Amino acid sequence: MNKKNITQVLPATVKALTECDFGNLLADCQHDGEPMPSGRVLAEVVELVRSIVFPGYFGEPIKDDNTLEYRIGLNVAKVYDLLSEQIHAGICFANVEGKSERRKMAKAMALEFVEFLPELRRRLLMDVAATYDGDPAAKSYGEVISCYPAIKAIGNYRIAHKLIEIGVPLIPRIVSELAHSETGIDIHPGAQIGNYFTIDHGTGIVIGETCIIGNHVKLYQGVTLGAKSFPVDENGNPIKGIPRHPILEDNVIVYSNSTILGRVTIGENAVIGANIWLMEDVAPGTQVVQKKKM
Repeated sequence: MNKKNITQVLPATVKALTECDFGNLLADCQHDGEPMPSGRVLAEVVELVRSIVFPGYFGEPIKDDNTLEYRIGLNVAKVYDLLSEQIHAGICFANVEGKSERRKMAKAMALEFVEFLPELRRRLLMDVAATYDGDPAAKSYGEVISCYPAIKAIGNYRIAHKLIEIGVPLIPRIVSELAHSETGIDIHPGAQIGNYFTIDHGTGIVIGETCIIGNHVKLYQGVTLGAKSFPVDENGNPIKGIPRHPILEDNVIVYSNSTILGRVTIGENAVIGANIWLMEDVAPGTQVVQKKKM
């Protein structure tokens, strides 16, 4: 039994923790009073955006249609304020040059995102329609919006992807990981996904950073759109930023637990059956299924 008391253990423990070799761990950590992004605040931003895009389904219920414009206005203003601060924290985290201009940059980026909100609603309504049309169990658009994890995950993706397009560092990854934790659907915000996108069930979906997905594409649970081993530089470090994930053209369906790896193209109208492992191109209109055992 340890007979030491806290006054003996505490100083030595703190000293050991302070003096240990952190390597690169603290290199990205904020210092000198600069803010760090907050997952809690970004979760609030996401909920506010959901209430703006789908009023009545998220946030407070609509009690009076005459006040809807006022309430949406309040929420949009709050998104702008909160997101400006979080983007500023992300810019500080990324150590973007020009400290005096960082807050101005953050406000300009947040404003650009706010201008995108009507387009975000338009795109998400197409995703809702694709989900409703593709699932005979769905009884209404309202049920899809309220109950289907895919809509939350795709919504977070479209928020995060826009932030990447604007040039916001770090924050998009946090937003996408919020959805990953909530739904089990992992969509990298750098992926490019077209309109009328739907995910059925969704648990275990992985969509990599450089994926390109066309319009009217449907994925089932457990699908991985991933990368193979990728090249390294002369020092043995992975070369980042190269296209390494699949391209799915329009009207592709990928059934459950299939894995597609590398920069391959799945042609328009192709169907990939369940439990398929693919690392090569698939011609348009092709059906890829497991061979029957004789």
